[in-house]
Amino acid sequence: MAKPRVLVVGTGFAGYHCLRALERSLPPDAAELVAVNPTDYMLYVPLLPEVAGGTLDPRRVAVPLRPKLPRTRLVQAHATKVDLGARTCTAVDVEGREQVLEWDRIVLTSGSVTRLMSIPGVAEHAYGFKSVAEAVFLRDHVLRQVELAEQATDPAERAARATIVVVGAGYTGTELVAQGQQLTAAALKGRPGAPPVRWVLVDMADRVLPGLDARLSGPALRVLRSRGVDVRLKTSVAEVSPSCAKLTDGSEIPSKTVVWCVGVRPDPLVESVALPTEKGRLVVLEDLTVPDHPHVFAAGDVAAVPDVHNNGKPTPMTAQHAQRQGKLAGRNVAASLGHGTPARYRHRDLGFVVDLSGGQAVANPLHVPLTGWPAKVVARGYHLLAMPGNRLRVATDWLTELLARRQVVQFGLVPASGVRLGDADRVDAGPVLH
Repeated sequence: MAKPRVLVVGTGFAGYHCLRALERSLPPDAAELVAVNPTDYMLYVPLLPEVAGGTLDPRRVAVPLRPKLPRTRLVQAHATKVDLGARTCTAVDVEGREQVLEWDRIVLTSGSVTRLMSIPGVAEHAYGFKSVAEAVFLRDHVLRQVELAEQATDPAERAARATIVVVGAGYTGTELVAQGQQLTAAALKGRPGAPPVRWVLVDMADRVLPGLDARLSGPALRVLRSRGVDVRLKTSVAEVSPSCAKLTDGSEIPSKTVVWCVGVRPDPLVESVALPTEKGRLVVLEDLTVPDHPHVFAAGDVAAVPDVHNNGKPTPMTAQHAQRQGKLAGRNVAASLGHGTPARYRHRDLGFVVDLSGGQAVANPLHVPLTGWPAKVVARGYHLLAMPGNRLRVATDWLTELLARRQVVQFGLVPASGVRLGDADRVDAGPVLH
């Protein structure tokens, strides 16, 4: 008889660790493992701000799948349709070729996409920040604006080019502003004629890092403001034009660069599934199976996994939970095939780290608040432990950063047409689940 096929849709934190657990839990002949993903790497998203800031080579945050998952067959394509009744998945590759994959067990781990709000001009003129391409583009774009601002003779144009607006003071936005400010400071060093670059961080919340421990907010805010970052709280963007960001408090900020880091939403495929959802995420049981569909599992950002430590509310959409849910999903899929014992999801947050570039960071390991170099050591140690690969290369880049000046170069390899929010949203809207 043919071996049962386990299909994992998406190889982010949850999907990658699910496959790792499957390869470790299943004997070689127990099942065929197949992954569907548009890229051949697992993206370590938490370090994207360092790619944009020029401290890490883009390849450092891309962990190759094939060497790490030798028993998994990778289908490099977009999953466009999953038929739960027929147990099939339709995938389309980069050349538009379609193939239909059958499965006996499926694990939905396709993650999340940028949350795009209906604010005038945002889709057309704001940039996203969830991929390697977006991080590389933003680094090049910011450096290009510094050059063009120096060359401009019109004061209004100089001001708009030398102002960077980041919307969203959560984990990503705060780190991006911190890294970006250090990048432009390095670019301006030794150039007294260049206009200073103004970084603006905007959020509707009353503090930075609103989703994290409140004890991390004050120190992070002080670090940003000490570097000249203009932090605007309790306000947001009302409209974006090619040369201006209008805020909800009525003020206008001349800028040709608006970066959208407001938040994420589950992959659009969840919107089409005829299964119960909670806040846009698939309802799952504590063993990560979909109710009444014992052969369907979900984990990570697409799954509303009940948190036993928070009265059964869905776990936050964080890498920490996605990684652990992926591991459990892999073990439970193996158990459903007769190898091992199923378990329920149990995890208490271990704390968070926020790297603010230079010698600054904030962290609360085991909920003990730290700032400065102690927090920096914890932050970098955490990332090195959490990364499934490229650790030596990342550590080498960090060591080089301590001993040498930050490299300030632009290559212009990524076109703006692919990283504006409207373009990214059209791509993300592709998958459909029946």
